[in-house]
Amino acid sequence: MAANSEAPMPAVPLILDVNNVEVIYDRVILVLKGVSLAVPRGGIVAILGANGAGKTTTLKAISNLLRAERGEVTKGSITFDDHRVDNLSPHQLVRAGCIQVMEGRQCFVHLTIEENLLTGAFTRKDGKRAINDDLERIYTYFPKLKDRRKSQAGYTSGGEQQMMAFGRAMMSRPKMILLDEPSMGLAPQIVEQIFEIVRDVNQRENISFLIAEQNTNMALRYAHYGYIMETGRIVMDGAASALRENEDVKEFYLGVSGGGRKNFKDLKFYKRRKRWLS
Repeated sequence: MAANSEAPMPAVPLILDVNNVEVIYDRVILVLKGVSLAVPRGGIVAILGANGAGKTTTLKAISNLLRAERGEVTKGSITFDDHRVDNLSPHQLVRAGCIQVMEGRQCFVHLTIEENLLTGAFTRKDGKRAINDDLERIYTYFPKLKDRRKSQAGYTSGGEQQMMAFGRAMMSRPKMILLDEPSMGLAPQIVEQIFEIVRDVNQRENISFLIAEQNTNMALRYAHYGYIMETGRIVMDGAASALRENEDVKEFYLGVSGGGRKNFKDLKFYKRRKRWLS
């Protein structure tokens, strides 16, 4: 746990345990520095922080997508569902039940919405009927996608593409979903709708979530626990309810202090006062 922890992680079974992980790019650039975090089974955990803090790299270290970008985990361990997964390929990890929804949606623009959703089932071997049943289940969460299932994905809105990417991940029947910046580029009402679906899926299907998100206010409304990252390390963690009330979090990440909401002119002086940077 980070030194500035507000509350210990409850003693519950973990689906994910990231222990003291270090990531280096191009064999020289140190990006993650001793990152440790945990996700309880059936939990929603948020990784919070500004752009460049290391959130996406953390998710890619877990999902084993670093090698495609000349990155590697050089220290520490990653355990998913009671098994070390550091050396699994991405598709092996998907079969094990962990899948990532990439930043920016990353849909197949020339395929229809339904064809995109079906690509999420490529690792499954339980037959066409089971896959079709799951497709209908996905449409109950995303009724807008059913209305537009024959539309070419490249001509859909950002919100529809985010829902499609989320639904595609669910088609793999995961135990845990890694969501990278689900709010990016979306209108506030769409962002809230996405997070409502996250909570609904979590409660109804017991799927665990690890969400990397810059929208601290929204993430802490729906997460059970949160970690705050800066410059490749965890600087604070705690129960979401405690983080929402923490004065440092209010001031540095929610833009609010005892004197009310701060403007950018005030915010630019905050960094030198952060206790964890001393």
